[in-house]
Amino acid sequence: MTVSILDYGSGNVRSLVNAIQHLGYDVEWIRSPEEIAKAECLIFPGVGNFGFVCDSLAKEGYLEPLREYALSGKPFMAVCVGIQALFEGSVEAPESKGLGIFPGLVQKFQSKDKSVPHVGWNSCAVRSNTEKEFYGLRPHDKFYFVHSYMMPADNLQLPSDFHVATTRYGDEMFVGAILKKNFLATQFHPEKSGAAGLRCIKAFLSGNYEKAISGLDTQLLENSSGGLTKRVIACLDVRSNDAGDLVVTKGDQYDVREKAAVGGEVRNLGKPVELCQRYFEEGADEVVFLNITSFRNCPLVDAPMLQVLAKAAQTVFVPLTVGGGIRDVVDPDGTVYSAAEVAGTYFRSGADKVSIGSDAVYAAEQFYSNDKKLTGTTAIETISAAYGCQAVVISIDPKRQYVKSPEETKHHAIKTPYRGPNGEEYAWYQCTVKGGREYRDMDVVELAKACEAMGAGEVLLNCMDQDGSNAGYDIELIRLVKQSVKIPVIASSGAGVSEHFEHVFKATDCDAALAAGIFHRKTCSIENVKEHLQKSDVLVRL
Repeated sequence: MTVSILDYGSGNVRSLVNAIQHLGYDVEWIRSPEEIAKAECLIFPGVGNFGFVCDSLAKEGYLEPLREYALSGKPFMAVCVGIQALFEGSVEAPESKGLGIFPGLVQKFQSKDKSVPHVGWNSCAVRSNTEKEFYGLRPHDKFYFVHSYMMPADNLQLPSDFHVATTRYGDEMFVGAILKKNFLATQFHPEKSGAAGLRCIKAFLSGNYEKAISGLDTQLLENSSGGLTKRVIACLDVRSNDAGDLVVTKGDQYDVREKAAVGGEVRNLGKPVELCQRYFEEGADEVVFLNITSFRNCPLVDAPMLQVLAKAAQTVFVPLTVGGGIRDVVDPDGTVYSAAEVAGTYFRSGADKVSIGSDAVYAAEQFYSNDKKLTGTTAIETISAAYGCQAVVISIDPKRQYVKSPEETKHHAIKTPYRGPNGEEYAWYQCTVKGGREYRDMDVVELAKACEAMGAGEVLLNCMDQDGSNAGYDIELIRLVKQSVKIPVIASSGAGVSEHFEHVFKATDCDAALAAGIFHRKTCSIENVKEHLQKSDVLVRL
């Protein structure tokens, strides 16, 4: 059987193709409405904004042919925003019409008790039948979700031949999947859900709809309804060394050169693709590539990071984030690319999210100088509008600045147990740009709030003071930002032992913790960290 994938300009479709080919199936693209009816098996991918997806389908004439195919009884699968598009509409884009296969209006998560977007690994299982698993969905498995909108499970009206797999986030139960024979729609990304996701795709493609389960613990089924895990993320700082080869490096307070001599060589800790594969096999929940040189004089289509992503995405089935150079660019030949076009190029090569650093600070400065009014032109806004806020991560590089009292600064100062050089008891966190080389008159709270307002979906919070220290995360910094925004916060910088992950999760309630050097040098493995977290009653994906 050949698997057809609808190509209408969605985000990271490459990973879906890689997963299907990894399972031994051939893939072809559907690029016109007339081709839909001819498909043997059709997959409808969805990444980004409901309005962008449905309006694109309507503009190209796909809506009715897609609706007819989904109801035809032939193998049909929809992913992420694809499942949302099966309903009549969404509060995300009230003017846009969905396929209307199922009644109802897609809603936004409530943020009073949790971070939004819902990002991470959660459970998804059919609870109406405890004696069977459907398309490989098992109660104890975790699948990768990344979305702000969902269909509530309460009062859902579907034809009797459909099953519904549900997921809980905070106090809200929502539709994680809708399924029947030859029909599977998932809110999660199976192609980014590791072995569990691959098993789900394989079951669908092979027609293995239902399977008896023996000895299922019904209490486990109920407990799985509330299971968003804390994420452990591996980070790869990638740059070219003095010989021009791409290497993974690690800095000490952002200095990546060896200390043995003046002008020491760039610290080389391995090859990007090989390390990425290793971390996937060790159980990393995500992998982040930070391009710390940006390759500014290289044409976009030849950017080395595109090749790294494309290669890694072939065998790594967890989310990949790329940062560095996600901005408006001008090629050496004069070709101009907008930030959204640059991001789209990375998505098509295998990235799931993009990270924006210095340009986020510049955009925030513009935001405040414009009386907190949105312009719709910043990289954060344009990428978020096309691909959804969950595709945009803000990477913040702050430096601690000490003051004797909060009155000494206009910025958000906190009392800290770590005294300054002159015995100061207070500190604020100053934002930097250009890899920490330049300081700006803005603190982390101002930056995080501005970026959230512009449409960012996640904060990657570094700390220049802790970078390379192996002394633990900056708890005061992470707690400060976590309490200031509703979007998820990733802690970074300073991890040295497994206990540091436990401490940051319990002390700050951050959503994820990232590390680099301790994993590169094998001080401890991702598996070691997760085993420790599990023993410490921190919910993780094993």
